[in-house]
Amino acid sequence: MSLMPSDQQPAYQVLARKHRPATFADLIGQEAMVRTLKNAFEADRIAQAFMLTGIRGTGKTTTARIIAKGLNCIGADGQGGPTTDPCGICENCIGIAEGRHVDVMEMDAASNTGVQNIRDAIIETVSYRAAQARYKIFIIDEVHMLSTSAFNALLKTLEEPPAHVKFLFATTEIRKVPVTVLSRCQRFDLRRIEPEVMIAHLKKIAALESAEIADDALALITRAAEGSVRDAMSLLDQAIAHGAGETTADQVRAMLGLADRGRVLDLFEAIMRGDAAGALDLLGAQYADGADPLAVLRDLAEITHWLSVVSITPEAADDPTISPDERTRGLALAEKLPMRALTRMWQMLLKALDEVRLAPNAMMAAEMAVIRLTHVAELPTPGDLVKKLEQMPRPTGGAPSGGGGSAPVGPGPVARAPVMTGGGGGGGPQAALAAATGPDLSVYPTFQSMVDLIATARDIKLLIEVKTALRPVTYAPGRLEVEVTETAPKDLVQRLGRLLQTATGARWAISVASSGGGRTIEEEEQAERRAMEDDVAKHPLMQAVLSRFPQAKITDIRSHAELAQDAAVTALEEIPEEADDWDPFDDE
Repeated sequence: MSLMPSDQQPAYQVLARKHRPATFADLIGQEAMVRTLKNAFEADRIAQAFMLTGIRGTGKTTTARIIAKGLNCIGADGQGGPTTDPCGICENCIGIAEGRHVDVMEMDAASNTGVQNIRDAIIETVSYRAAQARYKIFIIDEVHMLSTSAFNALLKTLEEPPAHVKFLFATTEIRKVPVTVLSRCQRFDLRRIEPEVMIAHLKKIAALESAEIADDALALITRAAEGSVRDAMSLLDQAIAHGAGETTADQVRAMLGLADRGRVLDLFEAIMRGDAAGALDLLGAQYADGADPLAVLRDLAEITHWLSVVSITPEAADDPTISPDERTRGLALAEKLPMRALTRMWQMLLKALDEVRLAPNAMMAAEMAVIRLTHVAELPTPGDLVKKLEQMPRPTGGAPSGGGGSAPVGPGPVARAPVMTGGGGGGGPQAALAAATGPDLSVYPTFQSMVDLIATARDIKLLIEVKTALRPVTYAPGRLEVEVTETAPKDLVQRLGRLLQTATGARWAISVASSGGGRTIEEEEQAERRAMEDDVAKHPLMQAVLSRFPQAKITDIRSHAELAQDAAVTALEEIPEEADDWDPFDDE
């Protein structure tokens, strides 16, 4: 028996490389970018530098190579110009696709971070014209890894490049790229691939590979890929090999170390019922079947988040990666569980995930987390406590409070659900009062009182964004019209609405106006600060100081009220600690 010579054996290619897009038509989920590039090519308005950014596996480097082919394609007849539909058969297209074209240089910034690398690879060669192609093209992957000095060295060339040079940058960390570089590039943000698009693409690849894979298995792969095509293709490659021709959801679940989603929902419901023994049995059964404890807790957190979103926007349940049975159960749970219970569950699961990662035994840490969650579930909610207190008869004069002369009459069994306490984004006395008597938004009469509510909820990121990016137009309790600044995140209004609804128990009507807004809170504070500085600078004592020390600057201004508050705190800290029964209000 003779073996085929090694140079004749076909080399195996992973699916991510074998089915890598060769033209813009092959790219999926990036229609906006493709449309912009086509318009630019047709109008002959091609930028000198492109910045491609997005999460891993969305096609940044692939897009850069397609652009390079389009810039240098000469067509099958050798007479073509720049195009968004490269022929793929001319010498330039083939050379770029195979990574051997002399005029298209790819550089990995992760391993070439220094200024000398940039000088050798780009600066000293950029003045020479292309040897074979129309343009000399530099593709720099993970450009954010370049050092500050390397960026500075590149800056002048990037600002005034020769007409025959184009730069194509790719990065996953756009915020680490200096603004001076970004301002000289045409930026394209590659989006995460939507689940529907991803599932259809995986079906197409599986058919090309003559592989049978179940739809629910493709849904699991899509969910695990989190919008990355490369991750999805790698998992599909692994799943096809794992299934040996016919792959089921159970095989993919075992391959990924996931627990059955239905069983995770059973565990979630047991926790919410406060059934510690049942929850531990369910967790143990999933662990015995090969599920990773960390993956189980991640699934619990994912379900908690999903139910929270579904309770606010029920259409979010229409996710193609969710099975019909899971969707039905999720909608029922979202309708039954209060938001404060879900937010409490989310907070505790985040803490539990950190504990499981650090614990010497992941299963033990997961069991302790489940026990803690179920015990919290046995506590009554703030709303139930307020209702019970309101129905409790007041003690009479003939019997002491809490004694045998007056027995409180409760409202019956207290519903069991996780309780939200202060700092949880939905608990606290105001949320408890809202649960008992209905939301009373009159306690937030001004825009500033609404901002104070955000501070109470401890959402620091949202608080800063509201202070810096919202210009109030009109305000009434429960109704707000704002103008957003150019720096405002796209989802700012939606996140503000969700927090206000969670904190007050009522929906807030928030509308966005194109104009008419006043100053932001930050601008108001800055204006007050400048006014105070002007007043202080006019004070005779301050003028005397500045005349004596011309270089002196005002760094801080404190009012009499702030000084008095500090003095009171200092006095409390000096209370003697020797006697535990010392009474500051005792004159004797």
